Parts: sequence; C-alpha cells; structure tokens
Amino acid sequence: MECPNREKNLEVCNCTYDPCSKKGVCCECIAYHRRAGELPACYFPDDVERTFDRSIVRFKAVAK
Repeated sequence: MECPNREKNLEVCNCTYDPCSKKGVCCECIAYHRRAGELPACYFPDDVERTFDRSIVRFKAVAK
C-alpha cells in the first residue's frame, strides 16, 4: 500500500541516508528502527542525525 502522506512527510524528513526505501513512510521507518533498538532520524537534531548513531543512549545524551 502506498502512503498517501509520503510527499508531505518528505518535506520534514531529515534523514540523510539516501538509499532508504522507508523515507517519508513514517510507520515503516518507526517500525524498522524500533526492531533495531533505535529511533528514527526525526528524533535527532541534524548534526547528530548525520552520525547515523540513532541509539536510544545517544538520544538520551542529546536530550539532556
């Protein structure tokens, strides 16, 4: 099923991993990162997102 909000979601998606097939399809992105024990790019500021460290530990460090 195609996401009806994909184009709108892409306007605010800060993910820099270009070959990602889940970009703009938030439900798939969140499910993927949850299975990996991570958070999606949108939880991080741009400078942290570019490190590709999407761990919960990193999120806690940034949120302080």
